[in-house]
Amino acid sequence: MSTTPQALHEMSATDLVASYRAGTLSPVEVTEAVIAQVEHCEPHIHAFYRFDPEGAREAARASEARWRAGSPLERDGISIDGVPATLKENIATRGTPSPIGTAATDPVPAAADAPPAARMREAGAVILGKTTMPEFGAMSSGLSSLHDLTRNPWNLAMNPGGSSAGAGAGGAAGYGPLHLGTDIGGSVRFPAAWCGLMGLKPSLGRVNIDPPYMGRCAGPMTRTVEDAALMMAVLSRPDPEGRDYRNLPPAAIDWMDLDMDLTGVRIGLQLQPGCGMAVDPQVIPPVEAAAKLFEAAGAIVEPLDPWMTQDLLAGLDTFWLARAAKDVAALSEAQRAKVLPLFLEYAAPGASLTGAQVFDAYSATVEIRRRTIAATKPFDFVLAPLSPHISFPAEWGYPTNDPARGMEHISYSVPFNMSEQPVSSLPCGYDTNGVPLGLQIAAQRFDDMGALRMARAYEGMRGAMRPFPTSFGG
Repeated sequence: MSTTPQALHEMSATDLVASYRAGTLSPVEVTEAVIAQVEHCEPHIHAFYRFDPEGAREAARASEARWRAGSPLERDGISIDGVPATLKENIATRGTPSPIGTAATDPVPAAADAPPAARMREAGAVILGKTTMPEFGAMSSGLSSLHDLTRNPWNLAMNPGGSSAGAGAGGAAGYGPLHLGTDIGGSVRFPAAWCGLMGLKPSLGRVNIDPPYMGRCAGPMTRTVEDAALMMAVLSRPDPEGRDYRNLPPAAIDWMDLDMDLTGVRIGLQLQPGCGMAVDPQVIPPVEAAAKLFEAAGAIVEPLDPWMTQDLLAGLDTFWLARAAKDVAALSEAQRAKVLPLFLEYAAPGASLTGAQVFDAYSATVEIRRRTIAATKPFDFVLAPLSPHISFPAEWGYPTNDPARGMEHISYSVPFNMSEQPVSSLPCGYDTNGVPLGLQIAAQRFDDMGALRMARAYEGMRGAMRPFPTSFGG
């Protein structure tokens, strides 16, 4: 069966690899189709911080030669050789600056690939470039002093979410099948689900990163669960340089074994977060509908009361405020003048914190971890809305549009960063703006395969979603 050039940028990674293996497609023609899609859409959504079509073409030619010679890059039958991919701007790639979404930092080229970038490159992925993130990565938005405003392809007036904003927008617009983001409070899951993608925040340490930081993970953002699993097979490989001190021991995981019997699976259904923003009524029915699908398939679904409190969420925010204020204080006066004013307003309260206040704030993160593990222990998985709100304007840095309440939307998502548990997110419906709503599926720590298998099961039960947007303004 022939595939038209227009459809190439829509193909999954698993289908592309099968076509390369069969000799019916080449990485060069696929890469050219994806580059054409980027050039068509990018003036409207601004998903790239740095687009590198020539580097992608060079990588595609090398991959094509390997496939023609019958020697693609693969391990244990897993290959992404020749598959177009993007990396988030803060994931270092050799020779490219990583200014973390702000014009205030010096554009110093990175000396080496960070572990996730190295694993993707070693596996033969065709890296198209680096996708956008917001100012200092501190907003669930595409708002930055460094690049043009990133918009949601489902509705250009709306926000793609963040901080992996460009990865989500690019995935929705067809910038190839594989996109890599980072997540410290929801930054993979928000833009993935709100842009119609599957996202996975792995167990902390499953994917090596550099620099490591409390709660921070790198994870896949893809159109299908199978593609996310394919990426995890590559990303979870050990880093020979041992740069992530939190790394988990290498595990023999069959990442593509995604089938699951749901009979007797214990699921906690959490509908209220216990803190943060008020829950918009639109986000609840799709999650309840998902729970009913799992129940019909044999799972045991029970209500789960919230365990977070406003004080705990405020404590976590205070801890991050201290970090934000430290980042601002390290800038020169000239650099500070380039910082997005909204971020300066967010960070300002952190400058007056005492050591005792910062210690109490750190202690709140430990208590969040304790409570999350205790609350979820009776269950195999937890279903919840991804966030308490529906889509919001692209120009806003936060769903509240208020830097004093900048982290009130992470009430459902951030507990699992602190507890180090793996979480999948998927679109489960659409809001009144036509933007996808998100379902969150949390597993027990180290059960990354469970999070993926539950996502795959829901993907199959959910039924067809709306077609991805393909064109913007002619």
